[in-house]
Amino acid sequence: MTHQSCFAKTCIILVCFLGLSATLHAQRKFTITKAEMAFTSDAELEVIKASSRNVQGLIDPATNQFAFTVDVKTFQGFNSVLQREHFNEKYMESDKYPRARFSGKIVEPVDLTVDGTYDVRVKGELDIHGMKQTRIIKTKLSIKSGVIQIESTFFVPLADHNISIPSIVSQKIASEIEVEFRATMSLQSL
Repeated sequence: MTHQSCFAKTCIILVCFLGLSATLHAQRKFTITKAEMAFTSDAELEVIKASSRNVQGLIDPATNQFAFTVDVKTFQGFNSVLQREHFNEKYMESDKYPRARFSGKIVEPVDLTVDGTYDVRVKGELDIHGMKQTRIIKTKLSIKSGVIQIESTFFVPLADHNISIPSIVSQKIASEIEVEFRATMSLQSL
């Protein structure tokens, strides 16, 4: 075998290897290793708090697109068992609308593979109670050694998602709910 043909074969193998690596890298996504979504209703006569750790989600570092979802029935906390029942049956209608979702894209250009702390905005569709609303939410991303820590706090007006509160309990349930989202995500091959 001549030096030129050996060099040509090496180049072909290298190109194939780089193409395979790029394909494999493109399939790597950040997935949740630990997360909590919590909400607070701070009304005139009562404060209601609940949270769920049953949050699923991913971020594609190649496009900075994301999707997160939570099973509504997994929220725990509340002030009583009856309050949790009313939350699921009367207000969220969890049998009809079992999941809340938020999907979209990080607005600012950010390289999710570079360590640092970034204050960004995320824009997407917030789907709660079968009603989708476009939202822009301020979010803090802390990246270190391939792990992303996400922190975000935002408010959700119940009327935006067709959740009505009877006047008899209007002083016990806030018309705007504070939502806190915390997550740890790591890069995984999918």
